[in-house]
Amino acid sequence: MKRITLLALAAAAAAHAQAQDFVDRARVQRVDPQYQTVQVPRDECTSQWVSEPRPAVGANGYGGVIVGGVAGGLIGNQVGKGHGREAATAAGAVIGAIAGDRIASRGAQPYEQAQREVRSCRTVYEQQAQLTGYLVTYEYRGHEYSTVMREQPGHTVPVRVSVTPIEEQETGRRR
Repeated sequence: MKRITLLALAAAAAAHAQAQDFVDRARVQRVDPQYQTVQVPRDECTSQWVSEPRPAVGANGYGGVIVGGVAGGLIGNQVGKGHGREAATAAGAVIGAIAGDRIASRGAQPYEQAQREVRSCRTVYEQQAQLTGYLVTYEYRGHEYSTVMREQPGHTVPVRVSVTPIEEQETGRRR
């Protein structure tokens, strides 16, 4: 068991010794904002006045009925005698109420034109340019690189540098 542990530690140490990472700074050459066109919805509303019929004020009034009923009751009361007087008063009131309602409604309009505001809305879409990031071109040790960043960088950007030795067979050279 100790042997396996020692081999694992040796392998990890060898891998760590061969690859080294560190952070350095690279000089920014150019920064270009990057935009994306998006559709933004908004409501567009208009108002319009329309004319429409509605029941006239006083069209269903009871003034004619009341005046006609009272007048008919008074006339009926003058005509009858005894118990017939009560019947004549009641009949006169009913007939007078009907006649009063017809006379009052004769010149009246049952409906009048009223103005009402009608509002209608629709959704319209506007194109807007939305900033998505910055295309940053930077130079590190004589080589030019590019990347997209969310925020605008300053004069330099941090870069991670990884150094790994190359085996002799890969280069074709001997030391």
